Order: sequence, then C-alpha cells, then structure tokens
Amino acid sequence: MTLFCLGSINLDHTYEVPHLPAPGETILAESHSTGLGGKGANQSVAAAQAGASVVHIGALGPDGDWALARLKALGVDTTHVARVTTPTAHALITVDPKGENAITVFPGANMQQSLPRLKAALLTAQRGDMLLLQNETNLALEAATLARSLGLKVLYAAAPFNPKTTAALLPLTDILVLNAVEMAQLQAVTETLSPETIVVTEGAKGGYALTAKGKQRFPAFPVRARDTTGAGDTFTGYLAAALHEGQPLASALRRAAAASALKVTRKGTADAIPARAEVDAFLKAQP
Repeated sequence: MTLFCLGSINLDHTYEVPHLPAPGETILAESHSTGLGGKGANQSVAAAQAGASVVHIGALGPDGDWALARLKALGVDTTHVARVTTPTAHALITVDPKGENAITVFPGANMQQSLPRLKAALLTAQRGDMLLLQNETNLALEAATLARSLGLKVLYAAAPFNPKTTAALLPLTDILVLNAVEMAQLQAVTETLSPETIVVTEGAKGGYALTAKGKQRFPAFPVRARDTTGAGDTFTGYLAAALHEGQPLASALRRAAAASALKVTRKGTADAIPARAEVDAFLKAQP
C-alpha cells in the first residue's frame, strides 16, 4: 500500500525572535536557519518517518536540487516531483521564545502543478491507497476527483483555510483534518460536513474526532515547546500512516499526538520530524 501526497515544498527561513513583531515594528532576530518545509513536504516526511511508503507529487524551481535531495534522504519517493521555471516556494518563519510562530509563504512552484503529471502519478496507485491534500498547491480538486475514481481514500488537511476550496473538496474527502480555528471557520460557511472522519486538533488540549459513532477525544502530551512550526503537519502525516496500515482510530490519534509533541520540542520543520522508533520509545515512557 502506498500513500500519495500532492503537496507544497518550501525552503523555510526560520528566525528566532524575542517576540513576534507587531505591525510596523522592526526587530532583530537572534538566529537564522534554513531547511525543508511546506505542508505537503512535512506531511510526506512525517508519513515516511512513520513507516509508510510515500510518493510525493509536487514541483520545484531550478533552485530546488537541495529539496529533492532532502526529501529522498528522509524516505520520500520523488519520482513525481517536477522541475518548473518558477522559483521554488519559500517561507519566512518567526518563532518566539514560547515556540509560537508567524509565517509568510511565497507559493512559487507549488502553484505550477500539471494535470498530465498528476494523472501520470495517480495512475500508478492501487485501489485502497491514500491521497493526502492541503491548500498549498493548485489541482487539489482534480486530484481528489481522480483519486476517488481510482478507489483511493482521500485525507484532506484544510489549511491554510480557504472557504471556497474546502467547500469543493468536502464531498470528495474521507478524512478531514483541521485545527479548532479552521473548524470554526468551516462551520461558519457550511453546516454540512460529509467526511466519514473529521479530526480537530486543539493544541495543548489535544483534540477530538467525529465519526458515525460520535465524538472521540484524544489528549495532548505535555512537553516544553521550542518550535511549533510543522506540528500539525507531523500530526497529519503520522495519522495518515497509522490509519493506512490499519491501526484503529484511537491508536492512530494517540500516535499522531505523540509525534506532534516530540516535534515541538525541536527546532526546524521537516528535518525535525521524529522517526517511528522515537515515537515508539516516547509512547512506551508514558504512564
């Protein structure tokens, strides 16, 4: 079984700052680092680190050799990552001492997905495989439509939240993942939530899942956060991998929450996502 991810690939510029800047304020960063990021790349890496076979569908600019190398090194199949003339996407991330962040993204090559390339990638899938989607590329609706026609399950992380995009994708979504703010935004524009499983994360409070059986809560693991960037993507990738390998929802949610907790204790994004063995050890140490 394979997990396909149509998703963004970014060069993350991360700046540690004494506080998040207010409008019009200029502050000096205490450090600067670069690394692999983007919701799609983060989710692909998380799922691969969790043990899944992952194929990433995406696009990089002429300046993207480094990103391709990092994805491969982190266990992701990059056969269907295209090279385009538009520059590789990048993100400017500021992180305060409590691990909170503010992010600005230039989408670049992420919005240059091609329908023929997308079809070529998904036609290699088998019935029962899974497709991961977010709102950081074009062609998400086309990908979900094709995936459903091929018998794939669709897991959609509705971020960054876009009412029009999300409304169009909901009928094609099996598993919807979003945070509490995004859930409130979604409920403000629609009362009909069609996915069979809806997972809502609530940060340090944990979160809950909604299914035909009702509401199922899952706890967060108390840790000292150093950088929350990519925590939600880590959760989503681990959740997808666990569900895809047949774990019960409760077990998958607990594993995803543990992976996310470990991630926030580390600086960085894709490169800071924990491996499966680390998550296993973390869970074994819990009471």
